[in-house]
Amino acid sequence: MRQPAGDEMTTETTGTSEASGASEVEEVKESVDPEFDPEATGVIPKITLPENPEPDPGTDSKAEKTEETDSDGTGSEHPGDPEDSGPTEPEAADSEAAEPETADSEAAEVTEPQAVQAAPEAEVDSPDEAGTDEAEGTVEGPESAASGEESSASDEDPESPGESTAPVENPESQASGESPESAASEQNDASAEAPAAGVSDDVDVEDTNPALRLPDFTAAKSPGEVATEITAAVRLPTPPKSSPGAAPRTQPPTETSQGAAESTVALRLPASGSVKIGHAPEPPAVPAGRPQAPPRGRETRLASLVRGAPRWLPVVLVLEGLLMYVLALRVSPGPLRGVDPADIGGLGLISAMPLSAFFAIVIMIVSFFVTVTQSTDRKFLLLFQIAAITFALHGAGAIVADEPRFPTAYVHAGFVDFISRTGETSPQLDARMAWPGFFALFAFVGKAAGITDFTTILNWTPLLSNLLYLLPFVLILRQVVATTRARWFAALLFILVQWIQQDYFSPQGFTFALYLAFVAILLRWFGEVEPRTKPMPPKGPVRRLLARLDAMLPGELANTGTFRADKLLMLLMLVALFFAATASHQITPFMMLGTLTAFLIVKRTSLTWALPFFFGLVLLAWISYQTVGFWQGNMESIFGGIGRLLENFTRGTGDRIDGSDPVHALVLQTRLGICATVLLLAAVGLFRRLRRGVFDRAALVLLCVPVLAMALQSYGGEMGLRVYMFMLPGACLLAAYAFFPNLPADSEDATEETVPFRQRNVRFDPRTTRMISIVLAACVALTLSMAFLIARYGNEKFERVTTGEVAAMRYVYEHDKPSARVLYLVPKIGPETTPILPWGEKDFEKVDFTQQALVHKDPADITDAVATLRASERNTFLAVTRGQAAYLQLNEGFPADWYDRFVAALDKSKEIRKVYANDDAALYTWKKFVKGTEIPDPRYTSGGPGDPSSPWDLIGVIALGVTWLALFAYEVIRLHGRDKAPRARRRLLWVGVPAFAVAIAVVVERFLYIGLNMFQ
Repeated sequence: MRQPAGDEMTTETTGTSEASGASEVEEVKESVDPEFDPEATGVIPKITLPENPEPDPGTDSKAEKTEETDSDGTGSEHPGDPEDSGPTEPEAADSEAAEPETADSEAAEVTEPQAVQAAPEAEVDSPDEAGTDEAEGTVEGPESAASGEESSASDEDPESPGESTAPVENPESQASGESPESAASEQNDASAEAPAAGVSDDVDVEDTNPALRLPDFTAAKSPGEVATEITAAVRLPTPPKSSPGAAPRTQPPTETSQGAAESTVALRLPASGSVKIGHAPEPPAVPAGRPQAPPRGRETRLASLVRGAPRWLPVVLVLEGLLMYVLALRVSPGPLRGVDPADIGGLGLISAMPLSAFFAIVIMIVSFFVTVTQSTDRKFLLLFQIAAITFALHGAGAIVADEPRFPTAYVHAGFVDFISRTGETSPQLDARMAWPGFFALFAFVGKAAGITDFTTILNWTPLLSNLLYLLPFVLILRQVVATTRARWFAALLFILVQWIQQDYFSPQGFTFALYLAFVAILLRWFGEVEPRTKPMPPKGPVRRLLARLDAMLPGELANTGTFRADKLLMLLMLVALFFAATASHQITPFMMLGTLTAFLIVKRTSLTWALPFFFGLVLLAWISYQTVGFWQGNMESIFGGIGRLLENFTRGTGDRIDGSDPVHALVLQTRLGICATVLLLAAVGLFRRLRRGVFDRAALVLLCVPVLAMALQSYGGEMGLRVYMFMLPGACLLAAYAFFPNLPADSEDATEETVPFRQRNVRFDPRTTRMISIVLAACVALTLSMAFLIARYGNEKFERVTTGEVAAMRYVYEHDKPSARVLYLVPKIGPETTPILPWGEKDFEKVDFTQQALVHKDPADITDAVATLRASERNTFLAVTRGQAAYLQLNEGFPADWYDRFVAALDKSKEIRKVYANDDAALYTWKKFVKGTEIPDPRYTSGGPGDPSSPWDLIGVIALGVTWLALFAYEVIRLHGRDKAPRARRRLLWVGVPAFAVAIAVVVERFLYIGLNMFQ
């Protein structure tokens, strides 16, 4: 129990009350003890000090130290009321199973049940047997031994007559308090029998608690006399058993209220000894010929190290696994180490990784679950462990590769280079430049920082992107009602199943981080949980089902205690995130808008419907005014896939498996298997939470909203990948509930889990089921980590970029004046085929990579490739690389030696000539051109014609501005409360709604006007 400020404190051993710095010590009379139990193991003696002791000049310094110790409140307690003297003995036995109190309260309280259970025997440790921590001449009890607090008593004179000496010892005591008596030296036996002048014989018959009374050292002491012994009277309820070799104890006739006899025991304290009081018997003496046991200090350190393993073992494991993994991949190839690119086969990088790398991943995942198993929430350690696992899984490509992997990343670097050099965007060159936000941002950063080579950024962007994703996702996890294990396991799953490789240097990888931040702000600062107050509908199965779901316990935390200024700042942040996503990517703003709308429908946000209309108008305005160069000539690709859900899905999944190499087909099947596993676990987690009366609306929204995008268009056969990526936050959270569905306990420090609403019969021990869940979760994590390496790096044979391929492209950039064209190899001519080479990194407006050369499975058949090169303009290069050949081999069934045989056939042709070659790439041009043929001009020139416009554009822009201002002002006023300024909000709606209608009408007019003029 804590002592209020300014109150007197009661020492642990004496039970006396003394103010800080006071010299007067008074005896405290305890209340009547409960009935003495003869079965008790012993008592805790209580030291009673005489009144008004006169300090000895020789012991002033020690007394000052003692007072300083007591004034700090260490080992002291305020005396309690008589009614609070302590529980009965059965209650004390029941309290043994309870959790221990804090060190302060444990050292401060001396209760009667503890006095009943203390040992009646006491011994005096000799200086040789006493440990270093017990050599200060201190008096200890079980309470001080458990808490490690220090207590002190006043110096007094030698023992009184008629009292025999008895040793006092508590072998179980582990710590002692400092006492001034340790300064006295031992006297001879004659002086030990002399009367003690300072011993008080007053005994309170009402005080049945045993008391250990120390004599007054100053009563009968001559100026030169040094006390060597002290004695004290110990009153025991029953005559204690004498320890072997101890002197008989005398029992002066005293009366007690309980009728129990009392004994007076004299304690003889050596000058260098320590007195310990307890109930354990004296340890047996070690025979002379037997070897001594090892020092107790070593055993204590070893035991402490073993007991502290849960604290330091996870740290050691994760550091060991991380170091082992880096060494396994970076050292030169050899037994159990290094990666040889020649060993990369149909399964990708996993076929070339050493066995030690897999062991390292297992060690890091095991360290994570060792930490999760502990009852404490070690946030920073868990976050570091997940970051280490992220580095191992998502950074493997950067560790192994000599050049940045994934060819498409190079063309994005080319867009950045183009904007940095020209300060303009050109959707005519590439439709992706109609959303230039991401490229313009890095062009600005590169120019400001003087970065001209983005190779390092391209190489490490996948790892940095996934680490960036963790920050908002962890914030999302903090807003759900779940246990610590469920939250951190969801974060781990999010890393293990993120195999889709959209995290490279790309707008979609950048805007996915914006999407996660958008959702985190919605839940953290604008989250709302409205309890159902409507009665259950009387009929209708669907209505009753929805009402039951609405009445369930929410799986999200409501936002409380946020200042309006913070909400206004976060509202501005939401608007900024949406504008950035709209200007950078085609799909991400639709996901943001759909998520916000769904949160409003399921009542999980405090925002109003004005914000979705605001964002929707922003999205339509950008498409109508800023992406004309894209939709003007791509109406079919934009609207042709609407409603074709199954077709859009199969174009990105099933069609890719057909015609693949049998080994490489396992990669595609593994990807589908991971997706199916995550969705299955999410369904199980949702079911287990519903059984516990919890309805996770936010997680269900994050899971289902991205699926709606599948019905819009195929997105070049990659819509399935985009949908899977945006489903992951909700899917991983629900999948974690499959293993840890319970709710956390009410207390933040509690280690137990609670199950709301339903009280079911427990079939198994909760601790057993909890450990089974952790083991199953660990097995799933280990399996997914191995599957991740196959799914993520299964295309490594053609997605990795070699130094030779980069050198071949740079040769083209050096010879692109005034322009150049590159033919890349395809098995069939089509508009949605992407070059499998590092294209477009430099001079994007000068080098054209849109032309294709048809090749066949027979490498000797070079007819179509040569004919395409013949028909091309001057300064056209036919690029043949090993990456393209690997793609044709794994996805189209071409022979394994196709590259070497195809290059040999081209070398034999007399119509073309090889201008550049290395081990990984070769460039060919047409040998002879007609005299006077000129190289054409670049396909882009600055200052060309702008986008087409409509006569109503000015009116549309004004209407857009008025609508945005009105809707945003309405949302800002709404932040002050539901009932604040209703008249002002109605006026804003009267202005905003007509302006919104005019803006929509102008957008539609632009589509019709520009679209019709395009066909004229």
